[in-house]
Amino acid sequence: MAVKICADSFEPWQEVQQYRNSAKKMAGKSGATAIFIGMMRDVNEGDAVKGMMLEHYPGMTEKHLEKIIAQAQQQWQILDALVVHRTGTVLPDEPIVLVAVWAVHRGDAYDANRYIMEALKSTAPFWKKELLKSDAERWLKKNTDGYASS
Repeated sequence: MAVKICADSFEPWQEVQQYRNSAKKMAGKSGATAIFIGMMRDVNEGDAVKGMMLEHYPGMTEKHLEKIIAQAQQQWQILDALVVHRTGTVLPDEPIVLVAVWAVHRGDAYDANRYIMEALKSTAPFWKKELLKSDAERWLKKNTDGYASS
């Protein structure tokens, strides 16, 4: 398992490929890979957004993400997991988060990936300040539930 926090933009597919290439222990073992990539949107809560500042607590955030992965490993039969998360200034259409899970079977990969992502969004110590196109700023108090509003 691996957790990576980065202050600069990252290329999700390159991160997955590099990690997979370095994880020789998984060669021939995984039959499924579930990948989630979260991107920065240019609108939130009905307002145009030009960027977002993401802050974290170094050391504590990584340990928290490792704990989430360990909890997923207890619930599903997964072989490995990778979480990459941005900090600093993020612009619309840039990746914010990558969660990749490898397992023998797709059910375990899908379910563990969803669990890791939802736990990350609801409990990981990240703080987000949106930079609105109106030049206003606001700290986000909560994350969305992951579904479009009805």
